[in-house]
Amino acid sequence: MLLRGRSTATLSAQLTMTAPISDVDQLLRDLRPELHARTVAFCRLPPGADTESIPWLGFFREAEGITVVVYDDVAAGCGWEVVFRAAWITLNVNSDFQAVGLTAAVATALTAAGISCNVIAAVHHDHVFVPVGLGADAIKVLQQLQRGGLATH
Repeated sequence: MLLRGRSTATLSAQLTMTAPISDVDQLLRDLRPELHARTVAFCRLPPGADTESIPWLGFFREAEGITVVVYDDVAAGCGWEVVFRAAWITLNVNSDFQAVGLTAAVATALTAAGISCNVIAAVHHDHVFVPVGLGADAIKVLQQLQRGGLATH
């Protein structure tokens, strides 16, 4: 079977090549932050909004309503209320869900640089969202953190 040009065997091999890392020092050494080219938008959807056809990157249902993370142009095209426009950074280290300290280290380093962040953990990587216009600055901070140039713990 092919998935976007790759066989399931190839994808399976790629996914199992590295076991999730739980040691915070190793996580930081292997951080490899990557800034995505497109801006994303955190949007608050009205009650009863069509969530089936949304090309969302992230979706969360709370008691107060639905939050979606979509590319900025999708939000604009749909006329949705944008609560936060963000630069999207993927931490290309395979972090274990039970690892302790990665989110704190990243948030502490960015806080010291005056950059707010929101972190979403997915199965293979953590994703950091910072205010639009601060993506390149955040990458520099995270690269310095990776090189061990910031005291975090």
